[in-house]
Amino acid sequence: MTLALYVPRASLVHRTPPGWKLLALAGLSVLVFAVPTLPVVLGALVGVVVLGLVVARLPASVLVRQARAVLWWLVALFVLHSLVTDVLTGTLTVVRLLALVLGAAVVTATTRVTAMVAVVERVCRPLQWVGVRPARIGLVIAMALRFIPLISERADRIREAQAARGGSVRGLRGLTTTVVPLLVQVLQLAQTVAEALDARGADDVPERRGGPRAA
Repeated sequence: MTLALYVPRASLVHRTPPGWKLLALAGLSVLVFAVPTLPVVLGALVGVVVLGLVVARLPASVLVRQARAVLWWLVALFVLHSLVTDVLTGTLTVVRLLALVLGAAVVTATTRVTAMVAVVERVCRPLQWVGVRPARIGLVIAMALRFIPLISERADRIREAQAARGGSVRGLRGLTTTVVPLLVQVLQLAQTVAEALDARGADDVPERRGGPRAA
């Protein structure tokens, strides 16, 4: 499995400025929640799939992998809504979240991480006057985007190892035996990254002249 979210293609979506793509993703989020009708949300989902597969020319495996990553959450939400509210509400909730997940997948697959981080830092730049460091926010975004596929790869390796030993990889037992070792590895990875950032002085506050000083 590749650890890169970006999929290089010569498409119109790839050439679109990252700021516009993030703005479109925000617009999609507002649309699916502000107009809570199934035809509109289904149309948004179909539009995202067409945009990713036809316009951006992304491999279908990119969207399938993202949908599979949240499959159990979607199933749990559908069952919960079916029991508490009704089936229509459960279906609307699942389609809405799936549209947002796939929309985010299209944005990250067609935009380099450095470009997205630059946009986030530029948007957050006015906050430096109240003590916020845009570079730190950009670092958090970059690390989150980097570790999402890494954690997914670790989970796949754990499941493959369990299957090779004849263990169960399905159902509640399979989920439990995957989550526990994955959580341990994630905590170990977080500790290693934190130590590396401390060693490089990532938390140091630089001196600035003629501008606000961050706390």
